Amino acid sequence: MNPVSHENTKIRVTDLSFFYREREVLKKVNVGFAESKITALIGPSGAGKSTFLITLNRLWESIPEARMTGKVEIKFSGMYRDIYEKSFPLPTLRRRVGMVFQTPNPLPMSIYRNVAFPLKLAGEKDRKIISQKVEEALDRAYLWDEVKDRLNEDAINLSGGQQQRLCIARALVMEPEVLLLDEPTSSLDDSAGRVIEDLILSLKEKLTILVVSHYLEQVKRLADKSIRFSEGSVIN
Repeated sequence: MNPVSHENTKIRVTDLSFFYREREVLKKVNVGFAESKITALIGPSGAGKSTFLITLNRLWESIPEARMTGKVEIKFSGMYRDIYEKSFPLPTLRRRVGMVFQTPNPLPMSIYRNVAFPLKLAGEKDRKIISQKVEEALDRAYLWDEVKDRLNEDAINLSGGQQQRLCIARALVMEPEVLLLDEPTSSLDDSAGRVIEDLILSLKEKLTILVVSHYLEQVKRLADKSIRFSEGSVIN
């Protein structure tokens, strides 16, 4: 039985269990996520929230001795696709489901090349198209006005908050449909964190967003709905 079958459901997860060696990290999770909404994943540390996020873009597959059972379906072009089907290309999934981590992780290159990198990886060679998409992504990430005159500078020179917005721009440049955010403000001060929150809210109209957060006030400000995890299970 599908956890959610409403027309506006973007992601539906059925009987998902995740194991690391012999330890069951996620236990028969059944949950759905609405399109163009922000859903907060809440619960204590170690409850399985971050692990759950990486099952939605198959990022865990590089972890030795990890395994998963169950089904993850995401609606693309009006049809649900099982993202673990062998016929579903992993590069397509990574373009459509972007992810931003807790600690900013700019690549050791210029601001411009950081954002252009996923496009080049996907085979885009037209410099004009790349430049346009880089500018659009930086603008959507509330960063363009701050960096437009220093695009060739090393991204490491940016502040922590700017680095996190750069990482969001790098995720947005591929025009994903889903954005996964794992505690995106936890390494930032309050001021930088609020800018990120405003940015997340501005993206909701065009993206389905899942955000892991430990901050109750942040969840109240951001989320349309919250899903609570406890000991690897979703608690209703």
